[in-house]
Parts: sequence; C-alpha cells; structure tokens
Amino acid sequence: MIVHPILVCAARGELPEWAQAKRKRRAHIGRVADLMGSWAEVAAPGEVDRWRAAAWLHDALRDADVGELREHLGSEFPNWPPSLLHGPASAQRLGEEGVEDAALLDAVRYHTVGHAQLERIGQALYMADFLEPGRSYSPEWRALMRARMPERFDEVLREVALTRIRHLLERRAPIKPESSEFWNTLVRR
Repeated sequence: MIVHPILVCAARGELPEWAQAKRKRRAHIGRVADLMGSWAEVAAPGEVDRWRAAAWLHDALRDADVGELREHLGSEFPNWPPSLLHGPASAQRLGEEGVEDAALLDAVRYHTVGHAQLERIGQALYMADFLEPGRSYSPEWRALMRARMPERFDEVLREVALTRIRHLLERRAPIKPESSEFWNTLVRR
C-alpha cells in the first residue's frame, strides 16, 4: 500500500513540483506508466499503484541541468555519463522528500542500467522504459516483447538486457558494472 503523498500523486500521473520533464518526456513517462500498470495487474495485482508511481517518477529529472544533477549527487555516481544521472538524482530527491520504499527507489535509480539487486518493480521498469511503444528503434521487436509480458517476464527481461548490452558493445561504449552484474544474475537463474 502506498502511503507517501508523492507516491499517491505519482500513481495518478502527477509529478512532484520539483520535476523537470518537458511535454515530450511526460508523454514517454505516461506510456511507461501504462505498461507498468498493465503488467502489475497480472504480475503484482496488489501493487499496481506502486508500479505506476515508479514509472511516473523514473524520469522526473530527465530534463534537469546535468551540472545541477551532478552537484546534487556529490561524490555518488562519479563515473556515470550525464545522460544517466537523472535516475540516481530522482531517487535521491525522493529519499530526501521522505520516500522510504527502497525497492521503488532502486527501480528509479537504476532503470537505465539495471542492477543485481533490483526487485520485480525495478526489473519491470528497466524493461518498460526500453520497450514503451513510442520508441522508434526496432518497433516490431519491441511490440513482440511487450506482447510476451508479463507472462514470460524472466525470458523478456533477459532478452531486453541482452539487447541493451549488445547495443553498448556495438557502439564500443563502456558497460557499467551495475549492468554486467545485473546480466550475471539473470543468466544464473
């Protein structure tokens, strides 16, 4: 059951006053929340509002100034690229506001890279952010993955993680330790 006012509002699609998400970003967030809500109805029926809240909050600071995000995070996440700082910054801000749901905070914090300790809510957000129907990359494949959710949750999760890591390898981009540890936990199942 959600008790924190920020989470109650987020479950209804209302972002906190400190959010910095432009109209296009809010549309993306809404699509992610729709996926999360529909998946939770089957995978976690008593947590639909909680899953929707996580989705609405995952990109709450996506359009914030990167310098401000890095300054606010201090020495945490020093090697993270600017495009990934919004998750940790949003989670930190939520914690400062009194949100104590550790699994939800981790979901927001690590939705871009994954993490070995993510609970179902975090794993779902990791996938929903990547699979939402507004993304233009490989729309047929994404639709197929969405159609298999949530009944084939673990299978789709491995496929999404593999695709995301493969994309980084093809770009010769570094793979965050969190991502490789996440992958290792998925293939050990």
